[in-house]
Amino acid sequence: MVCFKYDLNQNNIELKASNWSGFEQLFINGQRVSSKFNLGLTSEHSVKLSNGINCRFQLLIDPQTEQLMCRIYQQNKLVASLKQGSQNLLNSQRLLSQTSLVAGLVLVSFVLWF
Repeated sequence: MVCFKYDLNQNNIELKASNWSGFEQLFINGQRVSSKFNLGLTSEHSVKLSNGINCRFQLLIDPQTEQLMCRIYQQNKLVASLKQGSQNLLNSQRLLSQTSLVAGLVLVSFVLWF
């Protein structure tokens, strides 16, 4: 799970994206305001803040650096660009692989036991 956090005009913004399922969730002040499944290289969430200001959140992978980026736009003006490295993705994939291996071994042991 990748998580971007940002404070924008006294609003706590949190954008979570699953490395495995492609499920994305956008929270503002702890309340989910947008969610979607995305398996592509880019994604976008558009919301209106409580003060009426339109905001757009873009997720994309920079092909040169392999960093996951979250760009935050307010009234179509870029206000922040947050980055997560590819190492986070590798760590998550490694954890999934290890979990799958353990689950497989448990299943095989169970089948052989009976």
